[in-house]
Amino acid sequence: MTQSFTAPVVAAGLIGGFAAARYSGRRELGGVVLAAAGAWCTTEWFKAKGPVVAGSLLGGYLVAFGASHPLAKKIGAWPAVFAVTTAAAGAAYAVADH
Repeated sequence: MTQSFTAPVVAAGLIGGFAAARYSGRRELGGVVLAAAGAWCTTEWFKAKGPVVAGSLLGGYLVAFGASHPLAKKIGAWPAVFAVTTAAAGAAYAVADH
């Protein structure tokens, strides 16, 4: 079985989702990007590590998305997105990819 690297997809989902929503003016487009990346990663985590790890990493991904909103009020939108992306992608790498 080949190993999938999910951390870059986590990063693409969070950064790409924000960028798609911001620059298209369509929040739902950002949601599609976020959901597609999250769904793919969750499938890979489930296959490789089982339901507990998959659920935990998905929860972290969603918490990162949610946390970026109040954090953006304090440090700005892009810095907030990069901060939560670092945490979520780092967790994916440490737990599932490494």
